[in-house]
Amino acid sequence: MPVKMPEADKDVLARRARIVAALRNIVPGEGVIATEREMRPYESDGLTAYRQLPMVVVLPDTAKQVSEVLAYCHAEGIKVVPRGAGTSLSGGALPLEDGVLLGMAKFNRVREIDFENRVAVVEPGVTNLAISNAVAHEGFYYAPDPSSQIACTIGGNIAENSGGLHCLKYGMTTNNVLGCEMVLMNGETVRIGGKHLDAAGYDILGLITGSEGLLGVVTEVTVRILKKPETARALLVGFNSSEDAGACVGRIIGAGIIPGGMEMMDRPAIHAVEEFVHAGYPLDVEALLIVELDGPKTEVDHLIARVEEIAKSCGAVKCRVSASEEERLLFWAGRKAAFPAVGRISPDYMCMDGTIPRAKLPEVLARMSEMSERYGLRVANVFHAGDGNLHPLILFDANKPGELEKTEEFGADILKLCVEVGGVLTGEHGVGVEKRDLMPTMFSETDLNQQQRVKCAFDEKGLLNPGKVFPVLHRCAELGRMHVAAGRLPFPDIPRF
Repeated sequence: MPVKMPEADKDVLARRARIVAALRNIVPGEGVIATEREMRPYESDGLTAYRQLPMVVVLPDTAKQVSEVLAYCHAEGIKVVPRGAGTSLSGGALPLEDGVLLGMAKFNRVREIDFENRVAVVEPGVTNLAISNAVAHEGFYYAPDPSSQIACTIGGNIAENSGGLHCLKYGMTTNNVLGCEMVLMNGETVRIGGKHLDAAGYDILGLITGSEGLLGVVTEVTVRILKKPETARALLVGFNSSEDAGACVGRIIGAGIIPGGMEMMDRPAIHAVEEFVHAGYPLDVEALLIVELDGPKTEVDHLIARVEEIAKSCGAVKCRVSASEEERLLFWAGRKAAFPAVGRISPDYMCMDGTIPRAKLPEVLARMSEMSERYGLRVANVFHAGDGNLHPLILFDANKPGELEKTEEFGADILKLCVEVGGVLTGEHGVGVEKRDLMPTMFSETDLNQQQRVKCAFDEKGLLNPGKVFPVLHRCAELGRMHVAAGRLPFPDIPRF
């Protein structure tokens, strides 16, 4: 005998069926995924500790379809979570059980390459590395290069303001994006910026970059492309302590030298990477710096000599300069493989992301070592050392009861330490759900209220990627819900965008 379904469940299923049918009218064919098995790949992003099946997945392939999907969801009060490649490490693309997951993977075309203006116009589903590949034949490249650049997309880079190994000299995503087309939650399409180097008025583009999918859905991006430098050489510099390596970072920058990239790894990360990639890293050191200098050959040769001199004065015990382009790329291949390499030495790991003043690096490394002993959890450290962006990898086993919770506590303490020494909660991974409840450690109630007002100016019903960035019980969010329930804008004094 069939089980009688509660009326409430019948209502939920009927509503879901209506939503799925409406979305299939907008995105026909295979553009809507509604079965549990087929939606399973979308249940999490790179922060796999948190999983949730969405109500339905929709995969548009035109800006018109994105506009119609958002307009429909806006009219019906349906939540929407945008998703790129799903490489986010902060839960920024974590689905909602009562929300639509809007996948942008089909927006994967390079629309225009304009070498005269040194820009490329691409869709948000184009991978980061694909932009460089598309312009390489003319000696150009796209500067931001996060470690996941082979998979992460430019739309996701905008959402999180991604950086990468060379952001010290060439900037984050926000420094390399000139314009975008974006669809607001009500279905309206707006264009911000363009091929020109700067736009008049408020820096709306800067506001959008790093907004974590809370303000709109990007459907086109204009990025800056750069000419490859004449010469690039990298040094591997080994130290007997992480503190010495951290001090060397500060000395290099203090000398007025801005490397193309400057990365740091500690002993656990070095050994994991060398076993995985065989990049030629020394195994008898406690910390390793990779320092790259680029530019005219004469300048590079001069700066390499200066960096070697500084490194030796800071106690460097190993120093090796790349002898060929292949060797330089191998040095970087090891660093870019750090995350998967560490995955081979631990059942699970949690990748943290915080930024500190460079001068505080030795102090923070020492205190993280103390925390590691206190929590009984190992840590492998990889850093964008030049700009103070830390990526401690906390090693744990999720199969051991309580170990995930202990890892999260350890990670929270690391982020609190970053704020304590004058840093910030995130460098490039974003807040998402991972750091959401830590926001009050860095921002006051007034700060959070102002940020929420910006959100409401773009999305007055709070339907776009809700539950991310802002603390769940934050007073501002509750006020917003009260105003919406009463049929008013969440903050009547803030005009719509």
